[in-house]
Amino acid sequence: MTHSTAPGTTVEAGKSEPASPEIWMGEGPVLLAYADGIATLTLNRPNAANGMNIELMQALYKALMLCHRAPGLRVVHLRGAGANFCAGGDVREFASKGEALGDFLREVTAYLQVAIGALIRLKAVVVTEVHGYAAGGGGLGLVCASDIVIAGEGARFLAGATRVGMAPDAGSSVILPHLVGFRRAAEIMLSNRIVEAAEAQQIGLITKCVPDSVLEDEARKAARFYASGAPLALAATKRLLWNALNVEPALPEEARTVSELSFTADSREGLAAVIEKRKPVFNGR
Repeated sequence: MTHSTAPGTTVEAGKSEPASPEIWMGEGPVLLAYADGIATLTLNRPNAANGMNIELMQALYKALMLCHRAPGLRVVHLRGAGANFCAGGDVREFASKGEALGDFLREVTAYLQVAIGALIRLKAVVVTEVHGYAAGGGGLGLVCASDIVIAGEGARFLAGATRVGMAPDAGSSVILPHLVGFRRAAEIMLSNRIVEAAEAQQIGLITKCVPDSVLEDEARKAARFYASGAPLALAATKRLLWNALNVEPALPEEARTVSELSFTADSREGLAAVIEKRKPVFNGR
């Protein structure tokens, strides 16, 4: 007995040994491999803490569209290469744009909106594995837009937007309050404090905190568990849950706000302060 998985492939139901992965995207800032109903999607800019630039956002969009077109896909296992899951936007690239930052961010946030919508609307369950930092719209935003989140005990979560004179994006202004409550979400986003993994589990930001030494195994175990479930029922349940949050209408407003703020002197000061590792001085301009 077989069931369809991806164009031109089949997998035996109940097969005991994992199939050799198909490489759908084998190089570049995003990697994508498929086996046994599970697509492993890896952010692959480890030297930049998987910071999001245009190339990564374009590649992420391409990878998610491949996942949407794979009829037998049951789970997307999202992870990051290197020491961090994703430290947010590529601060150095953003700062290099100077007064042209606003125009640049219009394109970046457009891809980010599409990627978040694609994650939410995937029929497949999204299981995200977090180590190191998950910060900003790239890191915390992807965590918020995931269905199941397994984090290592050393993982750190940071909103980060107002620290650089920006506002939340990637749907986090809607999703985070639903996950942790309005008051706690406001405190996390306005203070920009670091949330450690144990607290993240306690407040409902993540599903499970595990020792760093077993993180990859636990994430893969979770991916296999959801891949073994009833795919139509899981997809329907996921759709109903995300419909209740009504995230997508907020995405364009988030993007407009980020773009507007990026034209300000405060945003340029915030980015410079992060790069120079100093406290920013904001003047409300």
